[in-house]
Amino acid sequence: MAVSRGAAQPAAAPLFFGLAAPQHRTRPLAQNAPFSSDTLMELLNTVRTPQTGLSLASAGRLESCTVDEAGRLTLTLTVPREQAPALSALCDEAAKKLQTLPNVSSATIILTAHRPAGAAGQHTQQAPAHAPATKGGAPATPAAGGGHRPLGGAPTPPGTPVLPGVKTIIAVASGKGGVGKSTTAANLAVGLGMEGLKTGLLDADIHGPSLHRMLGAAGKPEVVEGRLQPVQAWGISAVSLGMLVDEKAAMIWRGPMVMGAINQLLSDVDWGDLDVMVVDLPPGTGDAHLSLTQKVPLGGAVIVSTPQDIALIDARRGVTMFEKLHVPVLGLVENMSYFCCPNCGHNTELFGHGGARREAEAMGVPFLGEVPLLADIRSSGDSGVPLVIGAPESEGGKAYRAIAHTVAAAVRAMAH
Repeated sequence: MAVSRGAAQPAAAPLFFGLAAPQHRTRPLAQNAPFSSDTLMELLNTVRTPQTGLSLASAGRLESCTVDEAGRLTLTLTVPREQAPALSALCDEAAKKLQTLPNVSSATIILTAHRPAGAAGQHTQQAPAHAPATKGGAPATPAAGGGHRPLGGAPTPPGTPVLPGVKTIIAVASGKGGVGKSTTAANLAVGLGMEGLKTGLLDADIHGPSLHRMLGAAGKPEVVEGRLQPVQAWGISAVSLGMLVDEKAAMIWRGPMVMGAINQLLSDVDWGDLDVMVVDLPPGTGDAHLSLTQKVPLGGAVIVSTPQDIALIDARRGVTMFEKLHVPVLGLVENMSYFCCPNCGHNTELFGHGGARREAEAMGVPFLGEVPLLADIRSSGDSGVPLVIGAPESEGGKAYRAIAHTVAAAVRAMAH
């Protein structure tokens, strides 16, 4: 796609990194790249270290190259760990060279350092960060604290809050996937906004980000003074990894990579002042949950489950996990509680009924409500219009609004 070569657009901070070294020399460029990998590597080969004559092309392996609609090129190279410091010094000059390519308005180079052959058991490390260059030749402002950082983000002074403007943070979790957690998170966040709370929504489901689709947020977030700006949708502020990467890209990341990504989505985004932030966590109980609770103080958690026993077993594990992490469980949501026939109005309990309510009573946690299995809920997610907006008077819309009303009362109580 042709892109104007006029004023440079601000490039997104290099948020994600650290893939393992590939077994082959190069990977194909993105389909929208108007140049070949050979052209790319020839340009990189013109920038060399004065001491050894190494270049990014000779020492690095091409992981990926993408060019977005604004002409922002992002290049990822894997380099030997022992050569990473010397090669990282070449990135600024090399990025300026890349700007001479057709339809490229700005360029960002990301280095990932892999362990040398035979060094089994050592952890993957990252090379230092480099600010994206712009057409004017000056590097763009780097992200606060450096865009490309060691896993877990840059150290902050003791006692410094990560999200000083956010009053309360709520996690939406599930013991297993496929129970409607993300749909619940989206409708809960928008519902909290409708309750008069200034709300943010963070998609921390790194391996399966989908909230950008559910909110109809198709564009990429802007970068202002090195910080990612949340996308505004349906009265709330939202950020999802799905806004930053190609939808076909698979997030094949180990636990430390996931934690590093979540940390940066928290600290490198300009969330501003919020009454509440809703965080959509990955399903299960793992690294992402621990990372979040260690990074920010969670005010509470909402657990989503279906009524069937298999799902409830995992939901029980989720409740136990948050209790061990000293995070209050605000309640359980029974999703797909029953199927309401659109023709005759008859309710069919496809997955059983009432299991989450009984489980909540048994574990001594609140029960937030039942959400039916409706075609409208599916279509609302696909269309990018949350049900509480598109069909607020439907059975599902009323259920989500009631859940949001209950959670909003809990959020206001936490603020006092």
